[in-house]
Amino acid sequence: MKPNFIQKVTNWGNFPIVEKEMRSEDSFKRIKEFVLNHNEVIARGNGRCYGDASLGEHIFSTKKLNKFISFDRLNGIIECESGVLLSEVLEISVPQGYFLYVTPGTKFVSVGGAIASDVHGKNHHAEGCFSEYVIEFKLMTENGEIITCSREQNTDKFWATIGGMGLTGIILTAKFKLKNIESAYIRQESIKAENLDEIFRLFDESESWTYTVAWIDCLQKGKNIGRSILMRGEHAFQHELPQNLKDKSLRLKKKFEPTVPFYFPGFVLNALTVRIFNFLYYKKQSKKEVKNFIDYETFFYPLDAIHEWNKIYGKAGFIQYQMVIPKETGKEGMKRILENIANSGNGSFLAVLKLFGKHNPEAYNSFPFEGYTLALDFKVNSKLKKLVDQLDQIVQEFGGRIYLTKDSMSRSSLTNYLKNTQSSKFVSLQHKRILNNN
Repeated sequence: MKPNFIQKVTNWGNFPIVEKEMRSEDSFKRIKEFVLNHNEVIARGNGRCYGDASLGEHIFSTKKLNKFISFDRLNGIIECESGVLLSEVLEISVPQGYFLYVTPGTKFVSVGGAIASDVHGKNHHAEGCFSEYVIEFKLMTENGEIITCSREQNTDKFWATIGGMGLTGIILTAKFKLKNIESAYIRQESIKAENLDEIFRLFDESESWTYTVAWIDCLQKGKNIGRSILMRGEHAFQHELPQNLKDKSLRLKKKFEPTVPFYFPGFVLNALTVRIFNFLYYKKQSKKEVKNFIDYETFFYPLDAIHEWNKIYGKAGFIQYQMVIPKETGKEGMKRILENIANSGNGSFLAVLKLFGKHNPEAYNSFPFEGYTLALDFKVNSKLKKLVDQLDQIVQEFGGRIYLTKDSMSRSSLTNYLKNTQSSKFVSLQHKRILNNN
C-alpha cells in the first residue's frame, strides 16, 4: 500500500488552507523521481510566505535539504542546501563577524525561498535585493537535470529563477556572499513623524543611512494621516558600543521567546483593538527622537521573538498586502491608500513603510522598483475582498504592482509580471489563479 502524502497545507497567513500532496526528500535521486512522476510540482521552503505562493497540486518541501556545504571565512562566502534557514546562517556567521547583506523581516525563511522571492529588506535603497549577493545555485529542471546557474553559466535560467516564485524548477543548493560586521548590534535612531508629509521628508533625509523603515498608523485621518515612527540604523562598530556590550560584541544572550498557544477568537482583533494598539505603540516613545544600540534580532526581526504569532489573527487567517508605488507619486498614492484603509475599518497594526532604490534591470522578475512600498496585515473577513479591490485600483492607477510572495487575492494586472517562467511542470496555485483571471 502506497503511503498517503495528502495533507492540509497553508502558509504563514493560514489562508488559504488546501489539501494537497506534500513530500520532502534529501536525496537528489528521489527528488528527480518526484519531479518526473508528477505534473504541476512546486517547491516550498519553510512556508513563511503568505497566500498561495508556494502551494500546488504536488508540493516538494525543501525542509530536508538542510545541510551546510562550506563556509569560506576569509571571503565571507557560504554554500548550503536550499532548505537551510536564514536563522541558521546567522547562527554560524554572526559569531565569525559576518551578516546577511539583505534580509527580510523574518529570519525563518529558507535560502531557496529568499532566491525565489528575491527578498528585500530595510536597505533596498542602499544595497538592493538578495540576488545581488547570490553567486550561483543548482537548479533541478523539469526533465530532472541538475544545472548550475550563475551570471556566467545558464544565465537565462539564473535571472528567470531570481524572483521567479519557483516556476523554473527546484533550487537545490546556493552559494552567496555575506557582509563584514564588527558587532551583533545596530546603532539606531527612532524619530516620530506626525503625518505623511513629515515621514516622507524623513525618508529623504535618511537616504544615506543603510537601513530605514517606518511603522505607520494606518487608521489616522485628516492632518494626522500617516502618523508614524521612522527607524534608521547602521551596524555598530566595536569602538561605538557602550562598555557593557563590548566584551562579547558578536554574541547575543539567549532571550525568552514565548509561543502563542492557541488561535485567538475572531473578535479579539477589530478596529477598536487595532486603534488602541496603534495609539500605545506611537505613545510608548515619549521623545521626538531616541538614539540607542539594539541587537540585530530586535532591529530586523521583532516579530520572530514571538513564536506562532500568526495565531493572533484567529483560525480564519490573514493576508499581507504589499505594493510598491513609483517614488514621484508615492506620497499621493500612499495617502489615497491610507484613506481607503481608515474608511474601511479594516485596520492593520503591522503596517510597514520602506523606500526602494533603483530596480536592477537584469533581475527582471524581482518585485522592487524605485519608489515606496507599504506592507499591511489584514484579518480575513467578509469585507476584505472589497478593500483589496479598492487598493488594487489605486495601485494600478499610480503605476504600482503587488509583491507575489504576499499576494493571495489581488487582480492579475498587478501580479502578472513574471517573464521566462512558463512551464507545464512547475506550477503553483497562485500562478494558476493569476492566469485564470487574465
